[in-house]
Amino acid sequence: MTSGVPQGLVLGPVLLNIFNIHVGDMDGGTECTLSKFANTIKLCGVVDMLEGRGAIQKDLDRLERRAHANLMKFSQAKCKVLQVGWGNPKHKHRLGKEWIKSSPEEKDLGVLVDEKLNMRWQCVLTVHKVNNILGYVKSSVASRSREVILPLYSALVRPLLEYCVQLWSLQHKKEMDMLERVQRRATKMIRRLEHLSYEDRLRELQSLMKRRLQVDLIAAFQYLKVAYRKGGEGLY
Repeated sequence: MTSGVPQGLVLGPVLLNIFNIHVGDMDGGTECTLSKFANTIKLCGVVDMLEGRGAIQKDLDRLERRAHANLMKFSQAKCKVLQVGWGNPKHKHRLGKEWIKSSPEEKDLGVLVDEKLNMRWQCVLTVHKVNNILGYVKSSVASRSREVILPLYSALVRPLLEYCVQLWSLQHKKEMDMLERVQRRATKMIRRLEHLSYEDRLRELQSLMKRRLQVDLIAAFQYLKVAYRKGGEGLY
C-alpha cells in the first residue's frame, strides 16, 4: 500500500476497526486474563505451578492461530514477557516457533512497571520530564505573574505528575518529596511569592499528596458505587 496523508487519514481508522473486530474474538476460550487497548494485547496469568505455565502457553498458541487465520501477525520484536514477584521461576514462553524475550521492566500505557512492582523509576522519569518542561517555561516565558505561571503549570506539568497515579501511587516519603519538589520549584517562579513558605504558595493548588488522596477516594467511590461498579466487585 502506498503511503501518504490521505491514505493514513482514511485507511488508518478503518483498518483499526477491522483489527479490533478480529481481536474481539480472540479472548474466547482463553484461560488467562486478556487485556486489550487499541492495537495492544496483554496476556496475564498466575504461574505458581507448572499448570499455570501450560495455561499461558496454550493461550499464546491460541492467539497465534487466530491471528494467522485472520491474516494478521504479531510483532515479535514488540512482544515481551514481564515476570512479576519474588522467587519467580521465570519460565520461558514462545509465540509461534520463536521464544519471547523476557524484560525486567516495560512501559504500559506510559507507566513504567518493573518485575518488583517498584514505581521508583516511574517517579524518576516523570520528575525528569516535568523539570525539563519547567525549564522551557522559565527560559521562554518573560512574565512571572501568578496569572501566567499557574495556568501553564496546571496545563503542562501537573497532568504529567498525576497521570495514572492510582497505578503508580508512591509509598515512600523519598519519592513523594521528589514529586513535591517539582511543585515547590514551580511556585517559586511566581513573582512576589518566591520568599513565602511552601504552604502559603499553595493556596490555590493543594499539595500533590493531598491531590493524590483525593483522586484515590474518587476512584474508590466510582468502583464501589458509580461507573466502574461491575469492574470493582472483585476488588473490595
